[in-house]
Amino acid sequence: MTETIEIIKRRRCVRKYKPDQIPDSALNEIMECALLAPNAMNQQKWHFTVIQDEEILKKITEVSRENLLKSGSERMVQRASDPDYSPFFNAPTVIIISADSQARFVQLDCALAAENILLAAESLDIASCIMTSPEMIFKSEKGRELMKELKIPEGYEHVCTITLGYRDGDRPEPKPRNKGVITYLK
Repeated sequence: MTETIEIIKRRRCVRKYKPDQIPDSALNEIMECALLAPNAMNQQKWHFTVIQDEEILKKITEVSRENLLKSGSERMVQRASDPDYSPFFNAPTVIIISADSQARFVQLDCALAAENILLAAESLDIASCIMTSPEMIFKSEKGRELMKELKIPEGYEHVCTITLGYRDGDRPEPKPRNKGVITYLK
């Protein structure tokens, strides 16, 4: 088995992080891998907002908490009511991937870049989690103002968010996979 296949098979979403920040050299390597992802017609209509500033992460958490409390979803209200609530599981690094809402195939492009980030991080023994729920952060007036503060380009919208950091605890066990979704025609 190759090293790449081993990395793919051991990567898991992690939801508990140590407070230690990842080094710039590792972050730069991970982001270079994001930029090398395949994308339709090499349009590169994506944007990566990398956040390590604790104050900005706190501000995002508060906007998220506000939005969830107003969501009308009992599950979301319960989650946001937790005094230790963190939309990013207290990860020290958060990457928001956004894209030009008018570009064709951009969701796929961003998914490929996200996968490169996840695998590059795993290869450096940095834990990660990909999530789409942070899109709720940007669904309010405060959230839209926050997009400007985060320097997300005009006309771009949230696609997904990735947390990065060092795992606090054991590697999660793999969840069962449905192998019945594969059809071989030979």
